[in-house]
Amino acid sequence: MSEISKEIGKQIRSFRKRRGMTLDDLSRIICKSKSTISKYEKGEIPLDVETLYEIAGALQIYVEQLLYCLPGRTAISAGTDSPAFFAGCSQFYSYLFDGRNGQLIRCVFDVLSQTSDQGYRIMMYMNYKDYHDYHICENTYWGSIEHYDALTHIQLTNQDSPIEKASVQILASYLDADTKWGLWNGFSSRPMMPIAMKMLFSRTILKETPELIKKLKVSKEDIRLLKLYNMLSVL
Repeated sequence: MSEISKEIGKQIRSFRKRRGMTLDDLSRIICKSKSTISKYEKGEIPLDVETLYEIAGALQIYVEQLLYCLPGRTAISAGTDSPAFFAGCSQFYSYLFDGRNGQLIRCVFDVLSQTSDQGYRIMMYMNYKDYHDYHICENTYWGSIEHYDALTHIQLTNQDSPIEKASVQILASYLDADTKWGLWNGFSSRPMMPIAMKMLFSRTILKETPELIKKLKVSKEDIRLLKLYNMLSVL
């Protein structure tokens, strides 16, 4: 089996399970046998373009979400106009703490290509279980990262729900450091409301310790600054 067929099959299986669909359900919609779909998901037989579109339609996603790009990333420029924190990175990491379920959320960012002097196209994989298969995750976002004088701005769109967008602002990324704080802004569906959360960025994978979780939680100092400025800020 080819690597491309295998990876596309993984994507089909992942989205099918997210939709709560069985092999029988999908087979009825696209008029293919259950065994054929099983072989698609295992990467044992290649998919033709028309079938790929039919499966995407049945799963209510864009066909691009099933496609697989061969591994390849672009390193962020290490020039004088680039932020020291991200310089040379083709992949970086971030962490959130979800108080709704008391869960640490880990994210991987892949830098895909350069779009301008200070901008890059990126993919973010949120809430994965195993770094070795981080593309198998709860949510996948695509978007861009841009650097300005004192600010790095990340703009993202959820691949599962294109109307769901998020952004991150990272202050003073021109300063070199092991980690850097950012503010995640988005929209929650559990419950439905706009949210802002602390997000810790790192050039390397961090140990998931109680100390890390404590840092990610809203602290007394965060509350003091919120009351002082009447704004949620991350410094």
